[in-house]
Amino acid sequence: MKDAPYIGRFAPTPSGFLHFGSLVAALASWLDARAVNGRWLLRIEDTDPPREMPGARDAILTSLERYGLEWDGEVVCQSQRHDAYAEVVERLFNMGLAYACTCSRKQLEGYGGIYPGHCRNRLHAREDAAIRLRVPELTYRFSDRVQGEFQQHLGREVGDFVIQRRDGLYAYQLAVVLDDAWQGVTDIVRGADLLDNTPRQLYLQELLGFSQPRYLHIPLIVQPDGHKLGKSYRSPPLDIQQATPLLLRALRALGQDTDPMLEGATPAEVLAVARQQWKPERIAQQMTVPEATLQ
Repeated sequence: MKDAPYIGRFAPTPSGFLHFGSLVAALASWLDARAVNGRWLLRIEDTDPPREMPGARDAILTSLERYGLEWDGEVVCQSQRHDAYAEVVERLFNMGLAYACTCSRKQLEGYGGIYPGHCRNRLHAREDAAIRLRVPELTYRFSDRVQGEFQQHLGREVGDFVIQRRDGLYAYQLAVVLDDAWQGVTDIVRGADLLDNTPRQLYLQELLGFSQPRYLHIPLIVQPDGHKLGKSYRSPPLDIQQATPLLLRALRALGQDTDPMLEGATPAEVLAVARQQWKPERIAQQMTVPEATLQ
């Protein structure tokens, strides 16, 4: 059976501007798709309005455009997909696969992030409650294209997880699975901070009858002092005037060769060469970037 055409995606959260770590993830995702003439979709994961930063969505789009990372089709916003999420939550609840949970954060302190099942059999009303998905006592495993074999026992290591929050907002785990399936995504390239989310998503895919995409988790960028490069720590927004040098630095972080002749090239020229030379097998399992990259 012939493989389905490659469809990848980049799905930033508008809680802040793109930084160098975001660029590395976006670039890897874009190159992985374009190297095989695949499609690259853009989805804004705006399921948590209280965390959104004013102007971040437009700034993200502008940064991607200035860096030459053009996407296919219309930009999809998760805030426009609530009806689809609600339908699935209702179905899972009615099938007994999900239940209402009234546990507070204080009640769950001391359990190491693993839900202990307090509300599993209590038949609470759905009003003023979160909705949790019942997980099986099974190990879910997959082979990541960079990180290798990964497995997680859902019952022992996660517990029943939230698919709709107490405030009515839909959880990332549910939204990402439904949207990837709806958009026909075949390949997911994203940061390794989401690696241990994947078994939960595999379970949801199985439960809902969706195909399992291929995964490539980019290692987190670690600075020489050991801190992760991210929105909360020394991570300035991408400078739209520095697209070429930052693209070249991002390529080097991904283990790719960069021709010195490209130092004066346009972003489009850098990407054209990188697309032809893309070798995902050269991505290391951990990245360290020099101070100069952060400037």
